[in-house]
Amino acid sequence: MSISEKKQAWQQIVDKSLAKAPERQSSFKTSSDVEVDRCYTPGFDYPGYEEQLGFPGQYPYTRGVQPTMYRGRFWTMRQYAGFGNAAESNERYKYLLSAGQTGLSIAFDLPTQMGYDSDASMSRGEVGKVGVAIDSLADMEVLFDGIPLDKVSTSMTINSTASILLAMYIAVAEKQGVSPAQISGTIQNDILKEYMARGTYIYPPKESMRIITDIFAYCKDNVPKWNTISISGYHIREAGSSAVQEVAFTLADGIAYVEAAIKAGLDVDQFAPRLAFFFNAHNNLLEEVAKFRAARRMWSKIMKERFKAKDPRSQMLRFHTQTAGCTLTAQQPDNNIMRVTLQALAAVLGGTQSLHTNSRDEALALPTEDSVRIALRTQQVIAYESGVADSCDPLAGSFLVESLTDQIEKEASAYIERIDSLGGAVEAISRGFQQKEIQDSAYAYQRSIEKNETIIVGVNKFTIEEQPPEDLLKISDEVEVTQKASLARMKGGRDAAKVESTLKALEEAAQGSSNLMPFILDAVKSYATLGEIANVFRKVFGTHRETVVL
Repeated sequence: MSISEKKQAWQQIVDKSLAKAPERQSSFKTSSDVEVDRCYTPGFDYPGYEEQLGFPGQYPYTRGVQPTMYRGRFWTMRQYAGFGNAAESNERYKYLLSAGQTGLSIAFDLPTQMGYDSDASMSRGEVGKVGVAIDSLADMEVLFDGIPLDKVSTSMTINSTASILLAMYIAVAEKQGVSPAQISGTIQNDILKEYMARGTYIYPPKESMRIITDIFAYCKDNVPKWNTISISGYHIREAGSSAVQEVAFTLADGIAYVEAAIKAGLDVDQFAPRLAFFFNAHNNLLEEVAKFRAARRMWSKIMKERFKAKDPRSQMLRFHTQTAGCTLTAQQPDNNIMRVTLQALAAVLGGTQSLHTNSRDEALALPTEDSVRIALRTQQVIAYESGVADSCDPLAGSFLVESLTDQIEKEASAYIERIDSLGGAVEAISRGFQQKEIQDSAYAYQRSIEKNETIIVGVNKFTIEEQPPEDLLKISDEVEVTQKASLARMKGGRDAAKVESTLKALEEAAQGSSNLMPFILDAVKSYATLGEIANVFRKVFGTHRETVVL
């Protein structure tokens, strides 16, 4: 078939899509009244077009996972937020929703991420500091008070304790009269990158993978709209990896999760449509666009050729993007607005499904409301004023972008082959392979800055004398005091015998092979705390200690 014939066939798919959901406006034109086509293709037979590029919404999905992309609807504008206690965070979420945010993204404090209650000695000084403190279902009820969970999609950045927070979310929804089948959102639930790059792991890899595959199986039957994992390259990149390493190590982790789920008895097409990914967006705009396109193409091939997935949804790499926290500078923080704009534009040009834009003051503190609003407005200006959302994959066919896309795919594929030769992602992590590659990349980048080979505006060039901003958001130590008091009141008012019974049942399930999610949900509904549930798993599974590889 010629390019024009292929495009006609694709148009039939588009027409079916439009019959179900019309595009957001009837025509798309420039300021000069020039009609903007939905999808631009070469006017000649382009070698390998169908195999390497194809059309939006079609394998290999280089050009996007939806046939009409943002002409149908914009990406989800999902600002990451959470601090202090549940009531304070609830106020921020309502503010963001009133400002036009279209989805929630929850940041949890370190004790919640690590499976400790606010009254634990390990939590001292950290309660509510980098995210919201959640000790029990009582906190979760306050966190989502007045927010209808059948109307809002929620992403929760949580890993080791993801099963517990998901159970709390399900329980809150049920209290609102919303069934698990109605709720939608994502849990990060990506433990492998914690061992590799971030560090908020609790249990050993084998046991952690069991919890993850139990979540896959439970949600397949009970929470069908939920994305059960967000396989994250974001933190790999924050730790210092290159764009190629971010793609390679993220997809290698994805392969490991798919293999674990299949080994646990799940059919690939039963769970793969609910897999999602989470990528970083850096300043090199064209490299980042190419990175997203290459990752999408690589994953579709992996799923189709390696795992024989037949459902097209299993072959789609759907991803959330967050702009790069590690690129934000404490010096001249207003410059971060421009950095975030470039990074957000790269994500949109690369076809992201949802986006968080960082705030200008995050190198100094948690963002103020003014900074958060500017960050959200950045997305809205790109969506409504730039015109880049009017056509699918607008940079396709650029010699530079296509060459970068091919090169990133080639180099990332070579990394995956190396990881396969080491026995897969889990074994390679245990040997420290990915960790050392990231460390070497981070060191080389830092040296290039110190030598002025890489210029960071306001840091090693174009510097000024300045005073730090005064209007920074500060989390009071009083949050820890009040959170502990609230936790004590909740424990004093609950049915202690019921808590003990559900925790005992959970322990027995953990010692056996039953799916853990129903038992976690029962414990959560009895108002067992996050720390109490995590301690059951610590008792049965043990804890992980990092192996130092020299």
